[in-house]
Amino acid sequence: MRGFGKTTLLAALVAECADQRVITVEETFELGVQAPDLVALQGRQASLEGTGEITLRRLVKEALRMRPDRLVIGEVRDAEALDLVLALNTGVPGAATVHANSAAEALEKLSLLPLLAGRNIDRAFIAPAVAASVDLVVHCGRDADGARRVVEVISPAAADADGRIGHRVLFAGGPASGVGR
Repeated sequence: MRGFGKTTLLAALVAECADQRVITVEETFELGVQAPDLVALQGRQASLEGTGEITLRRLVKEALRMRPDRLVIGEVRDAEALDLVLALNTGVPGAATVHANSAAEALEKLSLLPLLAGRNIDRAFIAPAVAASVDLVVHCGRDADGARRVVEVISPAAADADGRIGHRVLFAGGPASGVGR
């Protein structure tokens, strides 16, 4: 589902970083943020001949070479999650959106998506890295009148032996109609 306000909230947060060098990575330009030192990178699908593809994974790696004060990925849905987690673990502050039905599910998804990278890594490596590098997970939804709002905010805690990340609820705004993202 779309239209819960994830990208709008992310764009508003990025706009507050106007004094920083922000690198955004998106499949399609959606954030639309203007800032003096903002670099917006966009992925590209392969041509009909199968050439010219520029993946989000490649763009995240290129973004790190540009010395960002903040790295922003418009939407994480595949193996680029590994590069995001690794970047966050090196101390590069960042933000991203991910489709999920709750804040806890978003955290879970962020610890599973890196496994799609095909590297010799497992959840025992990724989960503690996510827990150590993610400060907040904000879940957006719609209320009964259809207005977008923040439904829940959690803070990750340590990961257990099974690779599950605990969390502490910082804000719970009550149920939203429909499924939040």
